[in-house]
Amino acid sequence: MHLIYLHGFRSSPSSKKAQQLLHFCAHLPHIQLHVPDLNCTPNQVIAHLSQLIERLPVGQVALVGSSLGGFYANYLVAKYACPALLINPAMQPWRLFQELFGIEQMPLQITSNWTLDAAQLQQLQHIAALPQQHANKILVLLQQGDEVLDYRLAQRYYSAVQPSALILTELGGNHAMDDFEEKLAFVLDFLAAALPQGNATQ
Repeated sequence: MHLIYLHGFRSSPSSKKAQQLLHFCAHLPHIQLHVPDLNCTPNQVIAHLSQLIERLPVGQVALVGSSLGGFYANYLVAKYACPALLINPAMQPWRLFQELFGIEQMPLQITSNWTLDAAQLQQLQHIAALPQQHANKILVLLQQGDEVLDYRLAQRYYSAVQPSALILTELGGNHAMDDFEEKLAFVLDFLAAALPQGNATQ
């Protein structure tokens, strides 16, 4: 299985969850982990991830996306029908960024290589417009204590789409999902089972 980890906003490939995945998968020779840097415009992120998926063996790709990474993962599931885990996913990031920063603060430098501007909010809306027809390949992990996002948005969306996703909502917790490492064995079992014809072991 080729596992792609998609980090969140103002995060990086060196994030805590990425490192936990790297450590866990280091002992699993049938899993190859990819952790791309997503600190670029939404259109660039989608182009880069699409190229990566199309280079990998068909039917052997799975995704793990956290927050904004979960938003991107949702699009890629709709496009490629690959299984995915979404961790406290952002559902409408363009609205979140408008609330957090306001148009008057943009363009806003996020990293040395990426500046967020109003045009990119429109890119995010365009990405969200792709209908989700493969939600049965998605596991959504939500925590009600998420201090950044309203977990109910994701809960409603993934319950309503047909076929619906598998949703696990926990009391408490936080946006970072600090107990993610404890869930890794279960998560990887779900992703492997969702791959076609047992390709996870190849």
